[in-house]
Amino acid sequence: MSGVGGLGIDLIYLQKMNTFWQRLQERFINFYPPLLGAGIHSYTIDERTIRVEMKLTRLNRNIVGVHFGGSLYAMCDPWFMLILMRALPDYIVWDKAASIKFVRPGRGKVTATFYIPQERVDEIRLAADEEGKVEPLFTVDVLDEEDQVVAHVEKLLYVRRKKK
Repeated sequence: MSGVGGLGIDLIYLQKMNTFWQRLQERFINFYPPLLGAGIHSYTIDERTIRVEMKLTRLNRNIVGVHFGGSLYAMCDPWFMLILMRALPDYIVWDKAASIKFVRPGRGKVTATFYIPQERVDEIRLAADEEGKVEPLFTVDVLDEEDQVVAHVEKLLYVRRKKK
């Protein structure tokens, strides 16, 4: 009998469906209330690159009139994890820890670009296979409209192969 688990379900079909649902979720993530409320918008550039931007509005402005730190962090939260989840579908990927260092006040539109090179994906896959799990660290800078660093963010992830 062909298919997955003797059910006659084609594995290629399931992979396409997973890709379809993943793409649909990526499209609608901009409507996720914490991101939508802060005015955070993401753009998928390619399989391993996501650009995120946030304009300064009265909903994400702090008491002194600049970007609220929580919104700056929120714009950096899920992206490295989502890129790795797409790149490593047979692996569990979780956010484990994060830190943010505020460098200068954020005014106007701020952006961050999340990118994981294929070589790094391959290194993570190999380390997870050899060691059972791996905790890769990623960094990203939040930039203002003059490309000045507003905040520096570090994200620690947890990655291991899914049990069969």
